[in-house]
Amino acid sequence: MEVTEKEIYLRIAKNIKNGKDKATLNKIAVEEQKHHDIWQRYTKMSVKPAMMIVYGYVFLARLFGYTFAIQLMEMRQSAFKQIPGTIVLEQLREKVPGLEVILEEEVVHEQELIAVIDEEKLQYVGSMVLGLNDALVEFTGSLAGWTFAMQSNRLILLAGLITGVSATLSMASSEYLSAKSEGRGKQALKASAYTGVAYLFTVIALLLPYMLFPEKMYFPALIVMLVLVIVIIAAFNFYISVAKSISFKEKFKEMSLVSLSVAAISFLIGLAVKRFLGIDL
Repeated sequence: MEVTEKEIYLRIAKNIKNGKDKATLNKIAVEEQKHHDIWQRYTKMSVKPAMMIVYGYVFLARLFGYTFAIQLMEMRQSAFKQIPGTIVLEQLREKVPGLEVILEEEVVHEQELIAVIDEEKLQYVGSMVLGLNDALVEFTGSLAGWTFAMQSNRLILLAGLITGVSATLSMASSEYLSAKSEGRGKQALKASAYTGVAYLFTVIALLLPYMLFPEKMYFPALIVMLVLVIVIIAAFNFYISVAKSISFKEKFKEMSLVSLSVAAISFLIGLAVKRFLGIDL
């Protein structure tokens, strides 16, 4: 395990521009090699890196950021080490004196090193949350209301595209001005970009069911859209919980409750408006 993690740290470090983080990962790699040497001395086993796992984590680091990949790897490692009945650990306890102390020092030391990592992407998580939250709450509500007011996937899609693009530009510009007013002039453009991209991605994802379903299958499109809302919330909160080491359940429950509640209220408003105004599109 250690030799595989050492290889992962070294390969991720090669692609990092931040000198401080690069040095941190290289230092962790050295520690992993030391731990591997200890195991090898007692077990007399020569272990090679599991390259498929290495490539997998390097890919995750490129796609979602190295903080996410490293934290995910450490979570997996900690879960393995905390299982008292694991056969491998039971066998090693018999061969390696003070195994528990070694494992504890390894986990504590690595967590201290990882805690100092300051990836640029994570500085804009707030902007991503803003864009995603607003898109989920506002757009989910709008689509739910339009579904029963218009009862046509083509009309809903048209209204959604116009509103979605306009709202994306509005959110991005608002975040830019907000960042400038808070004295974050150098980060303003990137913050607005993260907000806008998160909002636009959510808009496109939620419009897909209305784009793919036949015109009069607006209710199935609504159901699929709501399922996508839950999936997006779960995926994003998993990313945040891993990268920033925060609770997944609480954030997931909060975002899901708010988004679905707004959708339900908008759904009823759309139905009421259509009935009382007698509008038939």
